[in-house]
Amino acid sequence: MPTHATPRLVKTVSELRAAVAAARSEGSKIGLVPTMGALHEGHLSLVRASRRECGFTVVTIYVNPSQFGPSEDYRRYPRTLEDDIRRLAGAADLVFAPADEEVYPSGYSTWVDVGAVAAPLEGQYRPGHFCGVATIVLKLFQMAGADEAYFGQKDYQQVLVIRRMVEDLNVPIAIRVCPTVREPDGLAMSSRNACLSAEARRRALVLWKSLRLAQDMVAGGERRTAVILSEMERTIHCGPVNRIDYVVLVDPQTLLPIDVIDGPALAAVAVVVEQTRLIDNCLLEP
Repeated sequence: MPTHATPRLVKTVSELRAAVAAARSEGSKIGLVPTMGALHEGHLSLVRASRRECGFTVVTIYVNPSQFGPSEDYRRYPRTLEDDIRRLAGAADLVFAPADEEVYPSGYSTWVDVGAVAAPLEGQYRPGHFCGVATIVLKLFQMAGADEAYFGQKDYQQVLVIRRMVEDLNVPIAIRVCPTVREPDGLAMSSRNACLSAEARRRALVLWKSLRLAQDMVAGGERRTAVILSEMERTIHCGPVNRIDYVVLVDPQTLLPIDVIDGPALAAVAVVVEQTRLIDNCLLEP
């Protein structure tokens, strides 16, 4: 099925399911790209991946309140639906942008608790976050009935959580993970970057600098995580940032800390610059 110049916008589950059913009846495989809007090149890379692999691509745009804590930036999170739809011209077939009452109707009381892989890192610093993420993603999978869903590596732990949920609950969907898209200076693209002042944007570069340092140290033969973490933290403090939530080297499947890098490892960082919380990560191969 050819991609429309401007994707059709639907706001109800019944409209979404009808459009997907029509596409499937014509033989199309259905791709799904869940987003919270404020689309950037990172999102668009996921949409293009879906378009390459699927005949019909659905992009969901919904700022999910259940994944924000009471002191987090739910109300500050950018909402740019009209601009997002323009950016999706020629790339997506359908945009699903539901209202809160369509997703969480009166009396809603069912939540998804993924367990161990959701507990460390983001789970520790954002209690309840992954319960909200897993719940909304499962609901979107159920609403759209897609064959494949696309996520970015920047949200590495989120991908692990979703994969665990899909496997445990026998959800018939394939999870595709695409590389992190970065600005020319290395900053990982994020909708939250729009909240940064020019000075904060400059200071945020320490995330990528610290990850590159870890890569260079491992490439140079360093295997002791304590030594690598010490240098990463020193680099981040030079930012300066307003707060460091974590700087870790962990097993890429379990997210448990490791003492020595004797196989693939994940370097992950989370900091607050001014009022904006940013995360980033990279895989290390000794």
